[in-house]
Formats: sequence, C-alpha cells, structure tokens
Amino acid sequence: MGFAIGVDVGGTFTDVVLSGPGGVVAVAKCLSTHDDPIAGILTGVTRALGSVDPARVTRVVHATTLATNAVLERTGARVAFVTTRGFRAAVPLGRYARVEEDRYDLRFTPPPPPVAPGDCFEVDERVSARGAVLTPLDPGSVRRAAAEIARRGITSAAVCLLHSYAEPAHERRAAAILREHVPHVVASCEIWPEIREYERATTTVMSAYIGPLMTSYLSRLRERLAAIGIDAPVHVMESGGGVVSAELAARRAVSTIESGPAAGVLAAAGTGLPDVISFDMGGTTAKACVVRGGRPEITHEFHVGGKGSFGGRRAGTGVPIKTPAIDLAEVGAGGGSIAWLDPAGALRVGPRSAGSSPGPACYGLGGGEPTVTDADLVLGYLSSASTPLSAPLAAKAVDRLAGPLGVSREEAAHAVHEIVNASMAAAVHVVTVQRGIDPRGFALVAFGGAGPMHAAGVARRFGIATVVVPAYCGVASAAGLLAGALSTDRVLSRLDAADPEEVFAALAADAAADLGLARVRVARSVDVRFKGQSHDLTVDWAESREELASRFFAKYAQVYGIVQQGEIELVSYRVRVTDAATPTPGPGPAPARPAPSGGGAEGGRRAYFPEAGGWLDVPVHTRRTLDRVRGPAIVEDAESTIVVPPGWRAMAEPSGAVRLTLEDAP
Repeated sequence: MGFAIGVDVGGTFTDVVLSGPGGVVAVAKCLSTHDDPIAGILTGVTRALGSVDPARVTRVVHATTLATNAVLERTGARVAFVTTRGFRAAVPLGRYARVEEDRYDLRFTPPPPPVAPGDCFEVDERVSARGAVLTPLDPGSVRRAAAEIARRGITSAAVCLLHSYAEPAHERRAAAILREHVPHVVASCEIWPEIREYERATTTVMSAYIGPLMTSYLSRLRERLAAIGIDAPVHVMESGGGVVSAELAARRAVSTIESGPAAGVLAAAGTGLPDVISFDMGGTTAKACVVRGGRPEITHEFHVGGKGSFGGRRAGTGVPIKTPAIDLAEVGAGGGSIAWLDPAGALRVGPRSAGSSPGPACYGLGGGEPTVTDADLVLGYLSSASTPLSAPLAAKAVDRLAGPLGVSREEAAHAVHEIVNASMAAAVHVVTVQRGIDPRGFALVAFGGAGPMHAAGVARRFGIATVVVPAYCGVASAAGLLAGALSTDRVLSRLDAADPEEVFAALAADAAADLGLARVRVARSVDVRFKGQSHDLTVDWAESREELASRFFAKYAQVYGIVQQGEIELVSYRVRVTDAATPTPGPGPAPARPAPSGGGAEGGRRAYFPEAGGWLDVPVHTRRTLDRVRGPAIVEDAESTIVVPPGWRAMAEPSGAVRLTLEDAP
C-alpha cells in the first residue's frame, strides 16, 4: 500500500499530512511562502515524509487559496467578455448592495467591475429562453471581436451568449473562432450552463480570470514534486468538497475558489457524529458550517470578495459565483485580530488582523498592537509550549487597552476574549438560527490554530452541550483533504425537460469522462419552484412528480417557515458524480492516535476565570496524559490549546479527540 499526502496552503501556515495504510503517519506545519507558495509546500512535504521513500506516494491532494487571493487582490488575467449584441453592459453595470457601514456614505464608490467596460464585446446572434434560434450567429462579428481582443494583447476571454444553456451551438462556435486568436477561452456552456444571465456571466468571467494563473501554478507544482521524487497524480479540492485532477481544476478553475475552507468541513464531518457545527478559527477569520447526517450543507451560489454583514457575506457586495460550494459563514475574528478603541471609547475586536508579519505583540517580531492571542496569553490560557511567546510584550500591549478603559489588565484581556467569542458566535448564528435550525441539537467541532481555546465559550452562548476537538486539529484542513472523494458536479437548466433521464444521463457521462472513471456513483437532484415564481430550491430527484412536489413543499417550509402548496415547475437538473470505489459519504472514524495514558496532569499554571472567582491554579494536561478532567483546566500539546472553563468537563477519546461536555446543560 502507498501513501497519500494532503497539503493545505493558508495565509500564515502551510499544513501537510502524510497518511499510510494505518492512518496518519506524520504531520508538518511550516510558514507559508507567499512569493512562491510551492517552496513552502516542498518544505512541509519533505518534513512529513522523513525517511519515507517519495516514490511510495500514490496521491497528493491540495487545497489552495490561490484562486481566492487572485480575485481579492485582482491579480488574475485581463479578460475580454464576449456576449450577445445589446448585452455588453450587463457585467460592467453589475449589481451592488451596501452593508451597514456603507449605507449612509454619501461618497460611497462601488468596487470596479470584474471586466472593464472597454473590454466587453458584442456578436450578432440571439437565442430564446426555450432554445429557439431567433438570429443566426454571424461568424464575421466573432472574428472581428477576436481580432480586436488579440490586438489589445488580451490573452483570456469569457464567452457568455444569451440563453446558451438552452441552445449552446452558437456559443461553442464562437468559442472555437476565438480560440484561433486567443490562448485561453472559457465558454459558459462548458463551465456552468444554468439560468440567470448575470450570475452565469460572472462565473464564466471569473473562470477566465483565474484559469491561466491556476494552470501555470499546478503545472509548476507537479514539476517540482517530481523533482523530489513524487510522481503521483495531483488532485485539487473543489469548493463543494469533491476532489478532481489538477488538469480538470485548471480547466474549471472557478470551482476551486473555496477549496481551503471546504477541506476543514470534511474533517469535521469525519468525527463520527452525524450532526455537527464545524468551527474553524484561524489567525484572521473564523468560519462555521452545519453538517447534517454526515453531509455538509451545500449552496449553489456564493459571493467572493464581498463584505461581511452580521456573520454572513452580503449578497451583492462581491462577485456572484454560480457553482456548488460548502455553505460557510465567515467573520473577521481570529487569533491575530487586533483589539482597539473606537472614537467613543468602546472596545472593539477585528476585523483588522496583525497577520503573520508582524503578528501579535507576544511573537516579538515588532508588533505592538494588542490581539486576541496576546489577551489569551495574559489570561494564562496559552503558554510557550510549542511557540516562543513573550508574556511581558503581551502584557504591555493589553495595557494599552486597560488604561483608557480604567480596568485591570486581566479584565481588559478577558473583555477581548469575550468580544471575539461574540463575534464568532455570529457565524454560528448565520448557519443555524437564521436558517431555522436549533443549534442545541448539534455538537461543535473545533479546529484551527485558535478554535479549541474559544470553542466552549462560543458553544455555551447557544446552549450547545458538546464540543469535540479532533485529533490533529491544528492541521484539520490538510487531514480533511484525504477524506475527499474523486467527485464533481454538473448542471443544466431545462424548464420542465421532456426527458429528464436523457438530461441526467448526459450530465453524468460528461462528468465521468472528465474524472476519467468508468464506474461512478451518481446522485441526482433538481431545482424546483412554484410556477410563476423566480427563485427555486434544490431537492433530491424522484421519478414521481407528486413525490418531487412533496419534497419541494417540505423544503419550502423548512427554509421559509411557511407551509404552501401549488403547481410546480422543474428548472435545472443536477448530478454529483463520485468514484464508485469510494465509500458512501457519511460519518466516519477520525484518524487514530495512540490511546491516552491517563497519567494525570503534567503540571499547572495560573489562569483567569472570573466566573470562578478570578485567578486560579489550574491543572495542565496533554492529550497523551488526559483521561478526564473537570474544568477549569487546560489541555495542550504542540498543535493546540484547549480551554476547559468552569462548568465543563473534558474526556479523551480513543480516536485522539477530546470531548468537552457542559455539566449544567438543559
């Protein structure tokens, strides 16, 4: 049996997990190298391999923020947008919604569109929403547009003709002509042929925008892995949690925009609990996602580059992407979030972060502003067990808050801790309460560098009685990559298709060919709406129209809280195609670690818990020595620090996870 490697490149650290036939063999965490991300990957892979022969590696699975960063930092390729005559202004005009801080700004300026108005081109053609050709395609108009695009030196083009999902012949012909002049051409019918012209256009544009960058990056990654002896295929995680080949990821680059966060959710889904809330707290952001029945919630539209609004990403503030993605809520709160006083003297935390350079004050790298990490160190929750941290520098930073607030140092630090907990609770609120889900029936699965330290505080706000900190929580996203199956999604909009079986079969065959698989497992679903309405909901497919209607009515009541019935229509048909050799998705065991020795606390230190009277001497355990302990207590090792507050008890599990239980849960 060979070995598999999971690689997750984040903003601060690059995490690598090496897994063999018996489970996780080794992990490595090293600083990300932003100028050359592959250099950090090779450093981590080399450390994780140790004495293992690189030739024994049979699979490399990668999650990257490359696509996201390219969109946010606007470092992608210059794109030409080609569309039907009369619609060239659709993308430049766009759509924008203001969030709280922008709403009353008289000098508000919306962000620039993803394509400059001057780079939008029109061709002569027209197709109806039912696929009827109203105006034949004029190849001459396409050639004139292609010649002008080439003359301007634009190397990437996005083709999105009106209603091409219903009849793609014009768009395919236009793309073929453009490819004679432009190196990289993306057609919407090849990427995501779904209704809603603006969203389909922006999805196509973003794929053309990041595609050349992704192609070059993945090609160089394969070459440099081969140089150290790893000739295994490289797979990339998609935003929806599936894993595809590097070649397919380069061709459908837009599907990788949320690949990093998706991997962490898969790790949470693998804890063995059917219903959990994934809670990932890193250095800059915190993310939450609901997992029910071992399956993460999926959204079919998300916004990249948007602004936050009470824990969610406000629709209309970024670029809409119409591909499946694990449904996450995100807030700007993490270990590096800076605490500050607003003009009125009120304490705030985030969203600005100290990042990895200069980092929190306690890192001793030149940072002086107080952060969440500094506050946790002042409170005694953190130590220098794995990373050298300076308590005097943290104290000096927190004093910058304590003085103006007129409180003690520990009171200021605890206020920072509580405020960031409240901020992160907003993300949990978005994916549960705002969607009609009672979070009290779920366990909170905490991971990321700072998640286990704050998880109990976040959980208690919702009455969540169980917190699980999985093994290897510090590299959970890299471990989650290895749980991803070779899988991809396809969609086609056909209003009440005459032969759904034909549509599903064609979609499944196309996806299986892209994956290079002969035997696949196909999950079918369909978008349903009330006749006359614009918006739809996705439900599992059923042959019976009555059963489909029943499922839609139930989903409608769940989402909107209204029981309603009426005539329905089917809008878009979807398939998720997965390697048949992969076990059916669902809860599974976490990577095993040696059983705890139960030797008791390895020491103790003073920590601040005002609910228990203030400064206390608390026991400090490691995962290897922990059996069970009642809070207040601390469990730490090289990867994480778990705070067990008063009123909670912690217990080691055979998998290596630590389970926290609220003693006074209702």
